[in-house]
Amino acid sequence: MKRILTTALMTTFMASTASFAADTCAAGKTLTDGVLTVATGNPAYFPWVMDNDPTSGEGFESAVAYEVAKRMGFEGDAVVWTSATFDQSIQPGAKNFDINLQQFSITEDREKVVDFSDPYYSAAMAVLVRQPTIDAGATGEIASLKTLKWGVMGSTTALSTVTDVIAPDDSVLLYDDNVNVVEAMKANQIDAAIFDLPTALYLSAVVLDDGALLGQFPADRSESPDQFGFLMEEGSPLKSCVNEALAAMTNDGTLAAIEAKWLAETTGVPVLK
Repeated sequence: MKRILTTALMTTFMASTASFAADTCAAGKTLTDGVLTVATGNPAYFPWVMDNDPTSGEGFESAVAYEVAKRMGFEGDAVVWTSATFDQSIQPGAKNFDINLQQFSITEDREKVVDFSDPYYSAAMAVLVRQPTIDAGATGEIASLKTLKWGVMGSTTALSTVTDVIAPDDSVLLYDDNVNVVEAMKANQIDAAIFDLPTALYLSAVVLDDGALLGQFPADRSESPDQFGFLMEEGSPLKSCVNEALAAMTNDGTLAAIEAKWLAETTGVPVLK
């Protein structure tokens, strides 16, 4: 009985200590004391956020954000969401958020002006087209993609993947937002684009009536798979707190469970050759 009581007390103590450590780590380091301000894009796509509502906790990035926040000592009304564009977020300077997640790839150039957490997801890049492009002869062979008209969001790693790996015959058209890339494809201004695999799957199945995936890039091509991290203002004192939370989530299997729940459909897409 004494051993059982001792074990129970120790478990309670360790749980309390972990909570206290998380609270202490983030205390006094947020924009608003006692509140964690989390940013994402608007719109925020499935499967990252469900129904463009990050406050629901539904969707991979929304669920990850709430779990990280909880382990840092922020729950319920202590988590506040805001929106920030992709381009604004990766620029140097003060931010209107504590942490931001909207599929930011961790790169050396970006890390010169902002801070990133350790990766919370590694995403392969995939080629999105419409059915007429396949009917015209595009295949899962990388060599067949050179003659296509490409469009990408200029501030993402998709640009280097297209230029370095595909090396298309025509100049790549650049857009300021992925929404505009999709609209350009709908308007037949471009034949193909690159997105992270979960987003490409959603766009092909829901947004484009005749969307299709030619395949995903192999891991040894360009910067694929991309590693996504929480973005923070350069020198953010929260970086170590976020990393501690992510490490704990990795070690106890929580991060893998969230990924399995929301990103299970990313398996089975063929690799480009």
